[in-house]
Amino acid sequence: TQLMKAKKIFLAIFCLLLFSSLHAQNEPIKILAIGNSFADDGIEYLDEIAISAGKRIIVANTYIGGCSLAQHVDNARHDNHNYLYRKNTEGKYTEENGKSLLEAIKDENWDYIVFQQVSSLAGQYSSYFPELTELMKYVRANATNPHVQYALQQTWAYAEDSTHPGFFKYGKDQQAMYEDIVFSYDQAAKKQNISIIIPTGTAIQNARSSSLGDTLCRDGYHLDLKYGRYTAACAWFETFFGESAIGIAYRPEGVTDLQADIAQHAAHNAIRCPLSVTDMSDFK
Repeated sequence: TQLMKAKKIFLAIFCLLLFSSLHAQNEPIKILAIGNSFADDGIEYLDEIAISAGKRIIVANTYIGGCSLAQHVDNARHDNHNYLYRKNTEGKYTEENGKSLLEAIKDENWDYIVFQQVSSLAGQYSSYFPELTELMKYVRANATNPHVQYALQQTWAYAEDSTHPGFFKYGKDQQAMYEDIVFSYDQAAKKQNISIIIPTGTAIQNARSSSLGDTLCRDGYHLDLKYGRYTAACAWFETFFGESAIGIAYRPEGVTDLQADIAQHAAHNAIRCPLSVTDMSDFK
């Protein structure tokens, strides 16, 4: 009968949709950072954290040390093959030299593509444009996933005793640099209609208000290789997977229980309140 046929068609469609949904849920999340060493700091432990939480992930970074938005744009314009392409596919790490931005963009059907400004200019809003607009236009034209989403990594302020020449732009004042960075990323995201900001900078500043103090950087600007990078990765994890960083099972070797607790809470608080510091002086 017509009713039976309709029921069979409905059941077939339902089963197909269910299969598609389960298949989609089982697919790894794919994240590409168009970055530099600060992106490396952010994602170093992201795959271990994700895997420990039962998640599948592919994450990569187009790496040039100190690469600015302007340099990425120049590389895109001239198809320069000068990136170190660092990629982690579900726990398996590879790196290739001499890769272009185009090759990285087309390497996977990326779910998320992350941009950032070079750290010394991160708090200088005027440095974002027109370069960010042009870079995003190039990426949009070449991304293979029609549903790709774009994000910004909010970088962090330098250590108070940093000797980085870029620190002078902020009067060698960590709080001033942090506030300028937060403002610049927030405004850039609004201008470009980007809805995702990874609040790494706020996570690091939160952790600095704990008993860890101003020890989150290893050289005045790059993150400490253990709990500094772990704090950043916790912020990335909660941003993209939507699960609280508090209680993450994985921690890097050498990170103490207290340091892990601070890192996780610092990241979680940054997700909850990304534009200002959450006082964590009780963590000691």
